This record gives sequence, structure tokens and C-alpha cells, in this order.
Amino acid sequence: MTDDATTSSATAGGSPAAEGARPAGDGAHPAVATTDVARRLEAILLIVEEPQSLVSLAAAVGAPVPAVRQAIETLVDDYDGKAGGPVRGFELREVGGGWRLYVREELDDLVSEFVGGQAPSRLSQAALETLAVIAYKQPVTRSQVASIRAVNVDSVVRTLLARGLITELFADAETGAINYGTTDALLVHLGINSLDELPHISPLLDGADEVGDSLDEGIRR
Repeated sequence: MTDDATTSSATAGGSPAAEGARPAGDGAHPAVATTDVARRLEAILLIVEEPQSLVSLAAAVGAPVPAVRQAIETLVDDYDGKAGGPVRGFELREVGGGWRLYVREELDDLVSEFVGGQAPSRLSQAALETLAVIAYKQPVTRSQVASIRAVNVDSVVRTLLARGLITELFADAETGAINYGTTDALLVHLGINSLDELPHISPLLDGADEVGDSLDEGIRR
């Protein structure tokens, strides 16, 4: 009888505590959960080269889509200064159905000038080959260029963007992939008025090195 009473008492005493603790575990720290998801998202967004959909981001950070959507909204407000802090020099923008970090438009010239000043005077062979593919195939996505060259071109594309030789034209409506094209700066460097003046590539396929030398010479002028 004593054992039954003791067991009953322990159960009665433990159950309310357990029930009272359960809501605290489930919902007492929603801000912490959102902050954790936001931190993970920032880490991913810092390295991606293309806008990422909510589904892709959710898979990357291991969180439900609604939680990712809420964290995205929190980050946008934070970067835009709506959370009480300063407006950041970058923003989280939705482009082509995906999210990606961008330099704020009013700071584009500042960043371009800085990066241009840090860039080497001569392009690498990889950069020249990638530039040639973009020049002849534009508009073209990063993955398409990589497929043609059979190598990863992420860092090379960043270099060409920093040098102002290529630009982002538009995002594919279905995949969100950025399509790239050349800029007027390339025409100036090559001393031509339009892309129509580029040599026909077929006769030059056996002399790829000469094409690279021609492009490099124009860019170094």
C-alpha cells in the first residue's frame, strides 16, 4: 500500500512538471531558433554564386521552409536597418525566384573601383578562355560555361565581373540561373565597335592560343 502510494505520488508530482516543461521546450525560445536558422542561412548565402530558392536553402540548413522564410524576412529587415540597426552595405534580394546577397546599388561604383584596383594587369589563360566562351555564346549561364570548358569557372567569372568585362544580364525564370554577357568595356579593350566584329571562331579553332593572345593583348592595352 505504501509502495503504491509512493509510486502514485511520484507520478503525480512528476507529470505536471513534465507537462509544464514541454511548452517551454517547444515554444519558449522561438527567437533563438529563428536566430540559429538565420546564422546558418548567412553562412550559405555568403558563398553561393546563384540565387537560391527557399526549398534549396531549407535543405541546406536543415530547417522547414516556413522557418527559412521567417529567417529570410528577419535578415532582410536587419540588413535594411528596420530592426533598429544601421543599413548595411549589402542587401538580401530575391531575384528570379531565389535569394542572394548583393552590394547595395549606391555602393556599386565604390566596390568596382576597389576591386578593379586590386585586379592583376594580365588575365590568366583560364580567364581568357572563359571570356571567349561568354563572348561567343552569350547570353550564357555559369553552368553552361563550365560544361563547355569542363572545369569549374566560379572564381574566373568573379574575376571577369570584377574587371567589368562581363555583366549579369538576367536570371532564368525557371531555374534562377544568372545569364552573363560581355560589356562595352570589353569592346573598348579590344578596339572594336560591336560583337559582330569578333572573328569567326571556326577557322580559329586550330589556333586557340592565338585567339587567347589576341584577347589578352587587347585587354592589356
